[in-house]
Amino acid sequence: MTGFFEVENLTRRFGGLTAVNQVSFQVGRHEMVGLIGPNGAGKTTLVRLVLGILRPDAGCVRFRGEDITRLKTWDIVRRGVAGTFQNTRPFRRLPIIANVMVPCLGPRASRRGEWIKTVEARAMDALEFVGISDLAREPASRLSHGDLKRLELARAIATEPELLILDEPFGGLNPAETELLAKSIRRLHRGGRFGRLHSEGAAMIIIEHKLSELMKIVDRVIVMHFGQIIADGPPEAVVVDPRVIEAYIGKEAV
Repeated sequence: MTGFFEVENLTRRFGGLTAVNQVSFQVGRHEMVGLIGPNGAGKTTLVRLVLGILRPDAGCVRFRGEDITRLKTWDIVRRGVAGTFQNTRPFRRLPIIANVMVPCLGPRASRRGEWIKTVEARAMDALEFVGISDLAREPASRLSHGDLKRLELARAIATEPELLILDEPFGGLNPAETELLAKSIRRLHRGGRFGRLHSEGAAMIIIEHKLSELMKIVDRVIVMHFGQIIADGPPEAVVVDPRVIEAYIGKEAV
């Protein structure tokens, strides 16, 4: 596991509040890891630190042995780490396929010559992968909430990441929409063909409040509370951990 993705003593303060407090963990090349915790536990702040949106006060993030802690977000994406966020922000007036073509314009895009044809084909591949290619020419403003979540996933995988970080992908989805998106996520993790993503698939970190859905697909669960990790292990062990139960429901009154 060591050497693929490592977070070491990562810390971020906002005034007198320590939102992320000396957090350390690793993710293996073939893992799908859930990141859970009560509201305000520090999960989203942690993801923003990893993706270069925020700068830490201390600690480091390493991907494939390289320190990426101080890199800009686009440089982190170039190295193979991408993410989605709980609040989708598409280019609402543009066609859906144009929304996906934008991330296809990164340094992995083909050389000039077949440029437009190649980018459009890659964007369509991403839309087909998440199951909304039939809507490719529709403006993003017409998408349902569930389809917007799938568009967000398509935009992320268009960068062909080796590590994909998903922030509440199932938030606001009904059971049918949740299952459709979960299928796309499982396929991507297993190595379903997309672009240059080979049979290894993508490692994943998934933040989610729908624990019943998350526990069905992850190999391991990390639990945060008040900015610290309080549990890390298989789903079946984490759900019965007294520290996790206390974090979610509080101490029993004496």
